[in-house]
Amino acid sequence: MSDSPSSSPAFAPFDATKPHMTSPRLRPVRGFGAKAQDAEGREHDVLGISDARQISEKAVMTMPAAQMILPLLDGTRTVDQIVTEVGRGLTRPILEQLVAQLDDACLLEGPTFEAHYAKIKADFDASPILPPASTAAFAESLLERNEDGSPKEELPIAPEVQADRLGQLFDAWIAHTLKDVENPAFETLPKAIVAPHLDYPRGWLNYASVYGRLRVVDRPDRIIVLGTNHFGQSTGICACDKGYSTILGVCEGDKDVIDALRLKLGNTLFENRFDHEREHSIELQIPWIQHVFGKDDKGQFPKVVGILVHDPAVNNGASYDGKGVDLQPFVDALKAIIASLPGKTLIVASADLSHVGPAFGDEHPVNGEEEKAAALRQKVFEHDREMLALLTQNKPWDVVASMAWQQNPTRWCSTGNLVATLLVTEAKEVKLLNHSATVDPNGMAMVSSTSMVVN
Repeated sequence: MSDSPSSSPAFAPFDATKPHMTSPRLRPVRGFGAKAQDAEGREHDVLGISDARQISEKAVMTMPAAQMILPLLDGTRTVDQIVTEVGRGLTRPILEQLVAQLDDACLLEGPTFEAHYAKIKADFDASPILPPASTAAFAESLLERNEDGSPKEELPIAPEVQADRLGQLFDAWIAHTLKDVENPAFETLPKAIVAPHLDYPRGWLNYASVYGRLRVVDRPDRIIVLGTNHFGQSTGICACDKGYSTILGVCEGDKDVIDALRLKLGNTLFENRFDHEREHSIELQIPWIQHVFGKDDKGQFPKVVGILVHDPAVNNGASYDGKGVDLQPFVDALKAIIASLPGKTLIVASADLSHVGPAFGDEHPVNGEEEKAAALRQKVFEHDREMLALLTQNKPWDVVASMAWQQNPTRWCSTGNLVATLLVTEAKEVKLLNHSATVDPNGMAMVSSTSMVVN
């Protein structure tokens, strides 16, 4: 292993007086392949390292051989011990530079990360509304562009223009999806719906399939979105005490539900509320809610509450470590709260299903006609059908038991909020509207999703 440190790094240098650098402990990270050019303009492979929790937005690009170093950054070894253990040409200056890069990117445990996280928490708590993230990026993608991808229009575009374009796109998706269906509208507001949390270009068919049918029903007084905790630290149910904003406007948090949840389940439910900072499974539902239900006579969109539900198949509904909020107490509390409040409540289960392909750890691509690729796709469709059948038969605990027994073979990511939705609503009828899967052009990832209605 050989490399040379940059002569003028854009980050603070290694500091041998700081214990978190001399015995570095890596935070949860994910690696990804990337390309980089050297000083002579030659392209070569590099290893990207980013924050698995998405607390830090920075990424480190380094030599692919660093994958041999990362497992040793566990806080029990000094940099000298790591150099000796790895060998293969690794020198202390090379390791020092990598450690300094990781620290600068807030990927090491220690004061740099702690200061960054403290600022994020302070910023989070300073406002009653969460700002848009993934939905803002999508709205920006709707700009008119030249052939080279550059915007035709002068930036920034007025928010009302972006909002109008997003609304037009939603309407076009709804019209396309429902043009030939037998029942393009629900007669009454259902107890709950299931929609994907895929990005819109991949998931629009299922979003439109269910949200399009809500356009003529009674307007709900509040909406509770049950999502999936993709990146956060909570080991159980995790609620947020804020509203949500998008390019379309603001959905305020429902204080009555939030206060009642805190009273029944305590502050533990909100302890890891920062998990919601960049959690897309809640945010992606908000523009659809705003577009379909619009504003009331006071100019307000429906109030919302965002709650992330852990996987009940891991520990039979209990939190992963026994310290978080378990599924059943949450179900009992939310059921009682909804029953006690006036008006109509809609629950949205923000759910994606299977995740397969090399991007998720599988050995073979998902596309093509090779036997292994076809077998992987077939595995997804068979498992999805089996689990969806249990859901439509209103057997939520059978879903939990089956997922636990089979060890979630296709990596469903939203078992928790699907099961919670059926339990909280005491569902009498669960109807499947659509089921589909998308595969990227390179066959690296296949993700399935569904749209359903619960009464």
